[in-house]
Amino acid sequence: MKQNPRSNSNRKKAKTVLRLPDLEFAKAAVLNSLTSLDAQRGYRHAIDEFVDWYCSEPRLAFNRIVVLRYRSYLETRQLASGTINLRLGAVRRLAYEAADSGLLSSDLAAGIRRVKGVKKLGVRLGNWLTAEQGQALWQAPDIHRMKGKRDRALLALLLACGLRRHEAVSLRLDHLQQREDHWAIVDLLGKGGHIRTVPIPDWVIAELNGWLSAAGIDRGRISAK
Repeated sequence: MKQNPRSNSNRKKAKTVLRLPDLEFAKAAVLNSLTSLDAQRGYRHAIDEFVDWYCSEPRLAFNRIVVLRYRSYLETRQLASGTINLRLGAVRRLAYEAADSGLLSSDLAAGIRRVKGVKKLGVRLGNWLTAEQGQALWQAPDIHRMKGKRDRALLALLLACGLRRHEAVSLRLDHLQQREDHWAIVDLLGKGGHIRTVPIPDWVIAELNGWLSAAGIDRGRISAK
């Protein structure tokens, strides 16, 4: 039975040591596979950190042992477990794309993907505002100034609707629609390219109307100056 000549050529191209051009090519493949700008930014930073570490001294190969050493290096920096695991996830993705492009041996890539992350100890409680703190934050801007009206309306959106910063920045007036006697942000493009609809409380609509009316805004971005 004849073997596929294409698979033979890919096997010949596969390497054990990746140079900077190979790593940059694999990084571009990783970033192109991501649709979220936030994910692209996080992966780019994580991969750049690994590439700087990997190229700082000669390495025998891009393999499981090297990635384990990188994990130990991250631990010596006393980074949080979640941060370390995010960095390792980016390295695994880098190895996968390098192997898929024929730049790295598939056996080495498989070994890298088996590198386990760091265990998370304890329970993440978070640092949330209380109802009183949220109320104080929302009322902090001076409503007698135009900037204060705008800031108060945007804070109301962020607090009451749970919007991320980039969601608030990209929000437009045509996203605000009335559905069955209730206002909502319709077809909001969020993290990971997910589209969702967010209900808006009446008091937030009142804050928005007060600012928009005072500023004479009838179209465009909500966050327009």
